[in-house]
Amino acid sequence: MRRMLTSGTLVAALLLAGGPALAAPQESAVARPGRAVTHGPVDVCDFTIGRPTLKAGSSGRAVQQAQCYLNHSLSGRDLALDGKFGPVTQRATLRFQRCAGIVADGVVGAQTWSFLVFWANSTDVVC
Repeated sequence: MRRMLTSGTLVAALLLAGGPALAAPQESAVARPGRAVTHGPVDVCDFTIGRPTLKAGSSGRAVQQAQCYLNHSLSGRDLALDGKFGPVTQRATLRFQRCAGIVADGVVGAQTWSFLVFWANSTDVVC
């Protein structure tokens, strides 16, 4: 059975919480014709929103996304955004992982994606 808040209960809850919360309008995550789906702030790389596990031999837009993130996260990096996870991309991934202090296995999995998104969109480089 659902409980319904009365207006008095709602006012009391707002007072206890320090007043009404103000919410800023957010972009809808619903796709519209001619518009990309957005999921938050503008990202420095926009090849894909997919985050599959990538390793040597992987290819495609997700690899381009990772290569772009690596370029924005590491100093002195100019990886070709060719979408091919070869030895150069693997070495850059290992360097990034070591600098970030995460497991350095040369595979772009969930943890590496998370750190790449953070560092690529920050104003600094990880190393």
